[in-house]
Parts: sequence; structure tokens; C-alpha cells
Amino acid sequence: MPALTEAARPARVASSALPGRRRAFDLPETRWAAASLALFLAGLAAQLMGGPAWSWWALYLAGYLTGGWEPALAGLQALREKTLDVDLLMGAAAIGAAAIGQITDGALLIVIFATSGALEALATARTEDAVRGLLDLAPDSATRVSEDGREETVRVADLEVGDVVLVRPGERVGADATVIAGASEIDQATITGEPLPVDKSAGDEVFAGTLNGTGALRIRVDRRAEDSVVARIAALVHEAGQTKARTQLFIEKIEQRYSIGMVAVTVAVFVIPLLFGDTLQASLLRAMTFMIVASPCAVVLATMPPLLAAIANAGRHGVLVKSAVVMEQLGTTTAVAFDKTGTLTRGIPEFGEIHVLAPGMTDDDALALAAAAEHPSEHPLGAAIVHAAKARGLRWPDATDFSAKPGLGVSATVNGERVSVASPTGLPGGLDRAEAEVVALAQQRGCTAVIVSVADRPVAVLGLTDQLRPDAADAVAAAARLTGRTPVLLTGDNQTAATILADRVGITDVRAGLLPHDKVSAVAELQADGTRLAMVGDGINDAPALAAAHVGLAMGGAGSDLTLQTADAVVIGDDLSAVATVVALSRRARRVVVANLVIAATFIAALVVWDLAATLPLPLGVAGHEGSTVIVGLNGLRLLRSAAWRTAADAT
Repeated sequence: MPALTEAARPARVASSALPGRRRAFDLPETRWAAASLALFLAGLAAQLMGGPAWSWWALYLAGYLTGGWEPALAGLQALREKTLDVDLLMGAAAIGAAAIGQITDGALLIVIFATSGALEALATARTEDAVRGLLDLAPDSATRVSEDGREETVRVADLEVGDVVLVRPGERVGADATVIAGASEIDQATITGEPLPVDKSAGDEVFAGTLNGTGALRIRVDRRAEDSVVARIAALVHEAGQTKARTQLFIEKIEQRYSIGMVAVTVAVFVIPLLFGDTLQASLLRAMTFMIVASPCAVVLATMPPLLAAIANAGRHGVLVKSAVVMEQLGTTTAVAFDKTGTLTRGIPEFGEIHVLAPGMTDDDALALAAAAEHPSEHPLGAAIVHAAKARGLRWPDATDFSAKPGLGVSATVNGERVSVASPTGLPGGLDRAEAEVVALAQQRGCTAVIVSVADRPVAVLGLTDQLRPDAADAVAAAARLTGRTPVLLTGDNQTAATILADRVGITDVRAGLLPHDKVSAVAELQADGTRLAMVGDGINDAPALAAAHVGLAMGGAGSDLTLQTADAVVIGDDLSAVATVVALSRRARRVVVANLVIAATFIAALVVWDLAATLPLPLGVAGHEGSTVIVGLNGLRLLRSAAWRTAADAT
């Protein structure tokens, strides 16, 4: 996969060169935009306080230079390629405004465009930093074991396919590999999204960047570092960010034709009267008046205030939408896909059920024995058992001679007897038919089954599950009502657990056992017929799918840095009901945008016709232009009210 390999290499190099995430003011675009805004505010203050004209003109012109040079350069570069864009148009309008004394309008245009460019640059930089952080999940060095048993520390980048590597307890796996000796539990949630550590022994596959538990493993390298799954995740995110088609705002869709038309008419308005004997001053005034009234300020503000107001409203209610473009895209969503672990569930194991096998023993007796044996353990399943015993108010005796067998279970001496809590495969004598049936039933219900034994005799089966979020079923139902389609479940977990979870929340389309690139393929398949998919996830393994989807939403509570940066929006409080609500709010914002565009177009058309057919007084033209801008701005700001969020929630 040469494309993935090349995409991964520079990110790793850059990671070492850039130890921390770039802050906003590390970017030149942000500094220029901030300077332009400061100069504009200073000029506005001087103007309103009655300062000398030269003082606020000087401040405004300085704002022109600081905020306008980059858009002007971009516009000129586009002009060299024989295209016109809004950057050049806004620069010309700003200069025209200054030429006829309306420098405040021009300075405001410059500030708007400089700020927009800075926000786009910041979002891009944050995503790049997060990709670098992902690659740092894999360790820089590994312990390679030679054929004669000697151990040497080498760079992970120097590992070759077939090398044998020793992974000690608590270390991260350095390469995608196959276990050839030893046993342990591996936390591979970063890759597969599975909520619980997975037992690994000889013959099992492990992934670079995953965390080893309490056992030691010898692994045989299957793929070089640049071809590992974690590197492929980074490359997939990078590629999706480069190729993902962006739904543009209305003004961007028509900017080429509008720009050409406006420039052509402005030149004509200036030249034609001159040819018929008009004075230079009168022709210039008419042309500049036309440029002012025809400039798309009201069109720009028709789009931005409703979307920005919706963004602010969503932010107050726990959803961070990263840009106006994203807010617009959310409203076009036609289907929703959910990840399982950490999204519909909390990703934390909890005690689910208990089945006592020994006559005369109660549920509490068996749970107390298990808690006594597991109390010294650091395993997540052990913590869930201890928490369940505490929740029941149980007390248990102290355990001695505690020992853990990686990938198998724990054992300890409790009240003079040897008590073990182990996986079904970790029992020395195995299970009889009845005991195996109890285990199978627990697993069919989506539980991870463990056996509590006393003196190697099974006495109980405990079932542990992932915690379902209480609002998961309602969120799925709301998404289905809003889009008219039942959401899809995309998960790296096993088919049985995924199907059981899907049944509980009302999902019928279940796609399980997916690695990150499989999720990207699933997203592409779902969108192949024109579906605009909103993907909701939380883990690193979800990041490529979030980047590939029409809109990606991340759960903010447990979301990884890469996922939070890759996603277009973040559900900060992990409130799943907010997913459908923010889509409904976006749809309302789009309706307000359409209404504003009608208002703005009506004003522009009336003023332009007046200026071309008669003589439009400059003050009246400015008043009409600014009046339309104020009207559409205030109309859009209605979405700031909390009532707008409540209305959107009711619509779901």
C-alpha cells in the first residue's frame, strides 16, 4: 500500500519535530486576523468618539493591510489562473468603499474574511497535530530477541517482518504481529473499539499501539511500522481530509459567476457614461456606488449570522460545531451511523448477572468470594466485580497468596480455601455439560463470562457487560424519526455483542467486527447512493470513518484527541439526544438562510436597478445596503435564543 506508507512517514517525522499541539497564535493567519480585528475596533472607537479623521482612517488602513494582504494575494493568484473569487471581489469592494469615503464598510469586510481564513487554518493545524499524536501511540523502541536468545533494544522503525519481539507487562506493542509464546490480556480499544481487554495467547494477532496487560508475550512481526494498522488509521484520516468534498456556502457556490458579472458591470457603469460625455468624477461615483450596493455583504451576512447563531446555541447546549460549513452540512443529513463502544455504551464493564452452580450457596455468597479474590487485582473486570459487591453492601474476608495468570484469571486463598476467578478456558479441569451451557447462555446474552471456583470446583458463573447509555434507545429513535431511516451500527466488537446491543436500542442494520479501514469502506458503501451520512463515534478507530462521512460527530467525554480533532462536531456532554437536535437546529438555520438570501437579493436588485436606470444618491445607496445587512443580520440572530434549541428538540 504505497500511498498509505508515504502518508504515514512524514507524519512520524513531523511528530518528533513538533512535541506539542500548536496553539491558536502559533499560526500566522490567526495573528494577522487578530491584528486586523484590533485595528478595526480601535478605528471604530476613534471614529465614534469624534477623533480626527486622519487617526481612524490610519487605523482602518492598517487593518486593511494586516487582514487583507493574504486574501488579496489569494485573489491575485486565482486571477493569474484566469478565475475570479470572492477574495478578489471583497478586496476590490473594500478598496472601492475607501475610494468613496466608506472605509468603515471596507474594513469590516476585511475583518470578516481574515477571521474566516484563520479559523480554517486553525482547524487544519489541529487535525494534523492529532494525527501526529496518533502515531506516537506506537512506542519508539522495542526489545528484539535474536535466534540465540540475546535481547537488544532497537527502533520500531527498524523492525523487519519475521523479527521476534519481547513485550513486557505494561508495555505498548511495537508492531502488528502474531503471538508465538506467552499469554496476557491486551487493551486494543484504540484499534477495534472493544470495551474490555482481550486475552491473547499463541497464534493470536496483536496490533501496534495497543497496551499489554500483566503477562509477557513473544510476538513475531507481521508488518513493518509504516504498514501497521495504527499508521494506516493516520493515513486514512489524512487522505479523507484531503479528498472530502465540502458542501460550500451559497456565496461560494455562485462566487465565480457573481464575481465576473459584478466586475464587468462595474467597469461598464464607469466606462459607458464616459463615452457619452459624462465627467470622470460622476462616472467614478456611479461605479463606486454600484460596487457598494452590488457587493454581496448582505448575502454574506445572510448566510453567516444564522449559522453562527446556531453554532453558539448548540455550544450552550453541549454540542461544539466547528464551523459554519459544518452547521450547514448537518442540516443535509439523511442517515445516521453509530459506533457501539463508548458511543451507545459507556465503554466500562459492569456486573450483569450471576448463576450459582453450587447447592446451598447464595448469589451474595458467590459474589463476595469473587470480590475477595479480585480485590488486589487491577483488571477492569475485577474492578467491576468488586464495585458490584460494594453496591450490594457485601463484606468479604481478606485474601492471601494472591496470584494472577495473564489472560486466564486470578486466584487467592480466602478462608483457608483456594478461590479463583477465571475465564472458562482457564479452568484446569474444564467444565461439565451443564456448566458449559450456563456459560454459553451468558455469552449469547452478550456477557463476558467468568467462572468462580473453590478448590478447582466451579461454584458460580458471573456475566459482565458494557454499560448501555440510558439515552441510547431514545437517541436512535429520534435519529430515525428525523431522517426517515433507521440508524446503522458500525462496530469493531463481535457480532453477538453487537446484535444484542442493537436489539436493545432498535437498530436492525448491524455491521460488526470492523477494523478502522473496514468502517471507512462501510461509510463509503452507505454513501454510494447519495446518502449524506452523519457518523457518531468516540475512539481512535472511529477517526477515519468520521473523516470519510458527510459529517462526523465525536462523543467528547471519552473521545480520543484524534477523534475530537477529526470530527466536524463534538458532543461535549456525551448527551446522545443532542445528535438529532443539532441536525434539526441546522435544518432550521438553513431555512433562515434561504429567507435572508431572498431579502438580500431583493434589496440588491432594487438598488442596482435604481443606480443603473436613474441616479441613486450615494447616501441612500449606503443606507439601503447597510439596512439590508442589518435586517438579515438580526433575522439570523434569532437562532441565538434558547427557544430555538427547544423547538429543534421538539422536532425530533
